[in-house]
Amino acid sequence: MPADPVTVILRPEHFSPARHVLATYGSMTATCFRYDSGVAGLTIANEAGHIDLLPFHGQQIWDALFFGRRLTMGSMFDEPVATQDYLSNYGAFFIHCGVTAMGNPGPEDRHPLHGELPNAIYAEARLIVGEDEAGPFMGLAGAYRHRVAFTHNYVAEPVIKLDAKSGRIRASLTVRNLKQAPMELMYLAHINFRPIDNARLLDTVPDDPRHMRVRAALPQGYVASEGHQALLAEMLADPSRHRQIVPGRAIDPELVLSLDCRADDAGWAHSLQLLPDGSADFVSHRPEELGHGVRWMSRGGDQDALGLMLPATADPNGYTAEKAKGHLRILAPQGEFRCALEFGALDKSEADALRRKIEKINA
Repeated sequence: MPADPVTVILRPEHFSPARHVLATYGSMTATCFRYDSGVAGLTIANEAGHIDLLPFHGQQIWDALFFGRRLTMGSMFDEPVATQDYLSNYGAFFIHCGVTAMGNPGPEDRHPLHGELPNAIYAEARLIVGEDEAGPFMGLAGAYRHRVAFTHNYVAEPVIKLDAKSGRIRASLTVRNLKQAPMELMYLAHINFRPIDNARLLDTVPDDPRHMRVRAALPQGYVASEGHQALLAEMLADPSRHRQIVPGRAIDPELVLSLDCRADDAGWAHSLQLLPDGSADFVSHRPEELGHGVRWMSRGGDQDALGLMLPATADPNGYTAEKAKGHLRILAPQGEFRCALEFGALDKSEADALRRKIEKINA
């Protein structure tokens, strides 16, 4: 039975512009540093690559590199910015979104884009080192307390683990309602890969408009160009046409689809960006926990991003619209919400095995 991990409490004063090794475990290394912007960073490296995490700033994975390839979306931000405004710090590989609201605010909404979690300031952050059912790991854990008098009182506890040899990242989140009244909850795991020309997108979603719904409306303040209107018309007529990453095809500002994912016998749904060389990016999640799949793509001059699969509790249309659909989760006093997912990079043999698993589910 796996033992409790060794825990190293992280403090802001541990982080300086000069990188220094905090811990090693076998072939894994954890290194502390501070970006020029002042944001604290933690690099966890294994035999396949590394992830750069922000222990006190949303516990984001800011960057990821495996098998010699950078996985993270292209953006205008070369380092994280010390802000709580979502679009002023836009370029991370993985972001927790929610939980009092999530998605693009609608006309009646007052919540920030994707809620308070993306850039939340964590008072508690921990490096965790140990061994579990998957083998040796290093990871980041922490706790964010959100309190607004008469409104909300919850604690969010994320965990991110990296194993010794693979490009697989394991993430989980627990949210506990500390208020003496029921709590509404929305959550989305925002994983932002870099799209690769001529790659194919594979998943367990049927290729029809009933299970693969293209969002025709743009966020408030955006006007679709003629080219984007033509792209939307093409995708609305045949949503499966988005599955090929076509070189030079502009997607500006974004293409968003809501997806109905089918799970395998173990309860996991899988998505792949299958690269021309046979390797892949992937996301695996449990629809029982995160019942809504979102795909987000943006390929303009400033952003180059593929949200291959953003597992969520609701569609990304803001609090009011999703509440009207009955998509909000309700946590009782002291009740908990839990979810887990895996994502990252696969070598050719791993990618082929997951491709065959997807084909079996779709058969």
